[in-house]
Amino acid sequence: MATPKKPFDTDFIRDLAHLIAETDLSEIEVCQADLKIRVARSVQVIAPVTVAGPAAAPAVAAPVAAAPAAPVASGETDWSKHPGVVKSPMVGTAYRAPSPGAAFFIEVGSTVREGQTLLIVEAMKTMNQIPAPKSGTVTAILFDDASPVEYGEPLVVVE
Repeated sequence: MATPKKPFDTDFIRDLAHLIAETDLSEIEVCQADLKIRVARSVQVIAPVTVAGPAAAPAVAAPVAAAPAAPVASGETDWSKHPGVVKSPMVGTAYRAPSPGAAFFIEVGSTVREGQTLLIVEAMKTMNQIPAPKSGTVTAILFDDASPVEYGEPLVVVE
């Protein structure tokens, strides 16, 4: 009796999964002849952090890694429709600081000027500065540092 042929190479799929983890991609798809393999990972939705009043000036210190926030529960604010929301212009990895260990560009309560860099989105090894569309106060930061983001995903709210 003949051994049934494997429909795909499981080692290849494991390699794709490792590639996704190493590069912070959210998914990868490979097509070869009549075989199509798509490997994706779930993207965590981060609850916004808001402040109810003026914030005190932050002390100069090394940033502390943020603990993962709880997922957004249904019924919370739909930030995508907020007039002051800054959305991701591309798929990539969002960073709150210009380099590892550096101070964050903004914090909740920060006052920003139009054109000031709010964050960086890395896409295809290119660092893209995301500017403030208007002057105002940062009232919410909707992503964790060094987290994957999708096109159109709300990242920051400036009021």
